[in-house]
Amino acid sequence: MKTFTEYLWFHTTERQKFIRITDEVAAIVARSGVQDGVVLVSAMHITSGVYVNDWEDGLIHDFQVWLEKLAPAGLPYRHHQTGEDNADAHLKRTLMGHQVMVPITEGALDLGPWEQVFYAEFDGKRKKRVVVKVLGRGGEA
Repeated sequence: MKTFTEYLWFHTTERQKFIRITDEVAAIVARSGVQDGVVLVSAMHITSGVYVNDWEDGLIHDFQVWLEKLAPAGLPYRHHQTGEDNADAHLKRTLMGHQVMVPITEGALDLGPWEQVFYAEFDGKRKKRVVVKVLGRGGEA
């Protein structure tokens, strides 16, 4: 089995932002040479996430509204007693998930017709990374 790892870096200007990363993940899969396997895409920060869903502005807005209802910013969370101010970001990340695995078939992401891979930032304005680890058969040197 072959493994291949690369990282994606993000530095958003907004505190919360959703970024489609399907093309970047697909390019890493192509560089890996893996023909049959999986790719793990995992946020390496506890206030950001990765998820798979539809790429539609209305739905992305709905996610933001839904998350704000479930984990509103500005509440007196106990976590804030430690000097932090981002408890809502931790909760939002837990709701959206921190990683996904996507199948690879014939050297390409094997997503459903509307599925896309997204990076979700909940406490931005600083540099963060996502690990993309490809595992599978094919492309061995």
